[in-house]
Amino acid sequence: MMRVGAIDCGTNSIRLLIADVDDGGLTDVVRMMRVVRLGQGVDATGRLAEESLQRTFTAAEEYGALLETHGAQRLRFVATSATRDAENRQDFVDGIHRRLGVEPEVITGNEEAALSFAGAASVLEANRPEPVLVIDLGGGSTEFVLGAGSGVTASASVNVGCVRLTERHLHTDPPTDAEIKAAVADVDAVIEEVLRDVPLDTVATVVGVAGSVTTVTAHALGLDSYDRDAIHAAELAIDDVAAAAADLLRMPREGRAELPYMHPGRVDVIGSGALIWERILRRLAELTGGRVSTAIASEHDILDGIALSAARSLPNGVS
Repeated sequence: MMRVGAIDCGTNSIRLLIADVDDGGLTDVVRMMRVVRLGQGVDATGRLAEESLQRTFTAAEEYGALLETHGAQRLRFVATSATRDAENRQDFVDGIHRRLGVEPEVITGNEEAALSFAGAASVLEANRPEPVLVIDLGGGSTEFVLGAGSGVTASASVNVGCVRLTERHLHTDPPTDAEIKAAVADVDAVIEEVLRDVPLDTVATVVGVAGSVTTVTAHALGLDSYDRDAIHAAELAIDDVAAAAADLLRMPREGRAELPYMHPGRVDVIGSGALIWERILRRLAELTGGRVSTAIASEHDILDGIALSAARSLPNGVS
């Protein structure tokens, strides 16, 4: 058995998993998230804002203390969309290295997709129809990865996520019809881009991961609190997902903030995240002639994939 640490630093949040790995399975020791908005404004400026960097470094210091307390033998730190795009990403890399002693890996979209698939696919029962499409709906990008028991067969990463789409289009509370129309056009266009690389018409099973997907699922289920056990592996009809997404999109900020399962850092961006998830599922239903009629939510995602990879081989570990 090995105790590993995994950090996933995205556009909106930075997450930590400390887990024991034994025979390819994970047992959680610590799992936590801090919303730091690292990618705030990066779509417009091309740079990571100083206040965003400082929020991220504060969270990294907290995580470093936990990794030491719990005796993590290895650590893998993966950074995604916001840092891929930023002109000053070296400031981020240097700041993390000073605080954690590891070099953060600014991975490509395809690498991100493969890690997401490894984590998310663990939710599925052995007899689920294949191929499986995993959608990792992040703050700055969305990954589409198609695969089966033999591994990943196709993937694509597009620069549309809940933070980017909000900053581009959804400026009114609640958003206007014109803003929603522009956002829909943006999402529909990137789905057509994905079709050039991923045969979405072949999909048999869909799994969605990350906070936008799980929050829409919690809303559709009408939960009294954020319940990971209720959300994980929940399979919902696309019509039910669409109804929940539309409700979140049209709801004023005050109403979203009062929802018992809403993370405070997600209040401002859940409308766009819900819109992205609904548009993807609607298009998949069309492309497959209705064969895809449900979607599965998974609480296991890229973070779990990072932890599993850390146990196998590690380019930048601590011991």
